[in-house]
Amino acid sequence: MNRLALFIPLILCIALGAFLFSSLDKDPQELPSALVGQPFPNFALEELNDPERLVSSADFRGESQNGQVVLVNIWATWCFACRIEHPYLNGLAEQGVAIIGLNYKDNRQLAQQWLAERGDPYQMTIFDPQGTLGIDLGVYGAPETYLVDAQGIIRHRRVGVVDERIWNKEFRDLYNQLVEQAND
Repeated sequence: MNRLALFIPLILCIALGAFLFSSLDKDPQELPSALVGQPFPNFALEELNDPERLVSSADFRGESQNGQVVLVNIWATWCFACRIEHPYLNGLAEQGVAIIGLNYKDNRQLAQQWLAERGDPYQMTIFDPQGTLGIDLGVYGAPETYLVDAQGIIRHRRVGVVDERIWNKEFRDLYNQLVEQAND
């Protein structure tokens, strides 16, 4: 009986190793979101460049955004990967892709300066200094990007940088399909 007890740690170690090894084929960027298929969370926060203007969940519904499909991009000045992603977002905005920024747990002045220096691809930027909307969205960190349809329903979520490869693989076709549906 005592010899069997000696093998219990070895058996547990092998079982744990097998479990971890079976998880190696998972892409850490493909984190599931319970919000896909759900309405954008209710909120009311200040606009980054106009503290007098409140942005709310109504801005993500057809009546306020005129049936517009949008990307909601979570970013921050402290986020190194956001610096990598930002030029591509500028390019998407130039192509007519509607993007709303969510400045997450950041300093207003630094964020305004950051956009002034790097370009501003956002139709508007929600200022979320405490991260309350980020918490409601289940944000892991910046950058994250959500595709929201014309009725304010979240259709896709990406954790990490959106670049040309990710846009073409994950967003482009769905974005175009949703824009087409909104225009019908």
